[in-house]
Amino acid sequence: MRRAAVALAISAVASIGAASPAARDARQPAPTQKDQKALQTVRAEAIRRAQVWRPTDVASKDIYRGPDLPGAFEPGATVSCDYVERKFTGRTPKFACRIGADDEVKVKYGWTNGEVLAEVAATRLLWALGFPTDRMYPVKVICHGCPESMAGVRKVDGDLLMDPVAIERKHPGWDLGTGWSWKELDEVSEEDGGAPRAQRDALKLLAAFLQHTDSKAEQQALVCAGQKSDGPCEHPLMMIADLGKMFGRASRSNADTPSSMNLRAWSETPVWKMEQGCVANLPRSYSGTLKDPMISEAGRAFLANLMMQLSDKQLEDLFTVARVQLRPRWPDNGRSGYPTVQEWVDAFKAKRAEIAGRTCA
Repeated sequence: MRRAAVALAISAVASIGAASPAARDARQPAPTQKDQKALQTVRAEAIRRAQVWRPTDVASKDIYRGPDLPGAFEPGATVSCDYVERKFTGRTPKFACRIGADDEVKVKYGWTNGEVLAEVAATRLLWALGFPTDRMYPVKVICHGCPESMAGVRKVDGDLLMDPVAIERKHPGWDLGTGWSWKELDEVSEEDGGAPRAQRDALKLLAAFLQHTDSKAEQQALVCAGQKSDGPCEHPLMMIADLGKMFGRASRSNADTPSSMNLRAWSETPVWKMEQGCVANLPRSYSGTLKDPMISEAGRAFLANLMMQLSDKQLEDLFTVARVQLRPRWPDNGRSGYPTVQEWVDAFKAKRAEIAGRTCA
């Protein structure tokens, strides 16, 4: 009876419209407000059976090139697109741009926008370790029709050259609602086929390792992999979707300077709350839903095993492709100078050692 009820709810949700052909791998949006009751039934069922990790060969991942999927861009490629008037939530600079006839993408930009760098590094790391997420590609953009108020190099023909920028590609599938809070991760049932606690705790620990300060529900996504159907979601995923405020120190206001690609802040922030035990160190921001998570030994060991498979070359590629040398060690102090890739690698390895060297009771 339960599966039948869910199937009916899915059918109601799926009937809201056909998938948009606009982008090759675009994620389809959540249903409209009038379908929320049906959606909640589908959503609860999906969370119980959701996965957070997929088996992968960490050592084989080419972190510099990133996911070689439809719509991928080579690092540093020049992409031409037409500006699209569209409003986005959030405070960081971003805009919509159309590539060709029907491929609309979101572009994050700005010399002082730490998210342009942090989100490339964070998405590549999660992808390499096997945790599903959206994809970010570091490129240059030539924007046709971008407003005069936008920063960049204005060419004689009026086009705007923007560098650095990052283009977002959504994880394929369709959204089940508008995200999830971290307490909902505990509603996943291993008995019903959902992710085991070790994997869920590994994701929590990874969020603390990266200092995922802006952890409100909208920053995570509950995704049904594949196209909409008339049956229950066969492959639900719970993932971190917005990783812009990473590689810094969690802050009350989710501010860019301390919380996004800040070498000094990140390297000085311990992974663990205390010298003993396994409470991860992640203060809650004003919008956050994750605070100082308790990590099981199985979760710690699971993440440590994945992280230790990353080679020095992969870590160098991680921070090279993110272009970390463009952001000062301490972003609000220009005198701090610009870091080398090796400095970021050393900070990563030191924090990784904190995870590998701890034993949870």
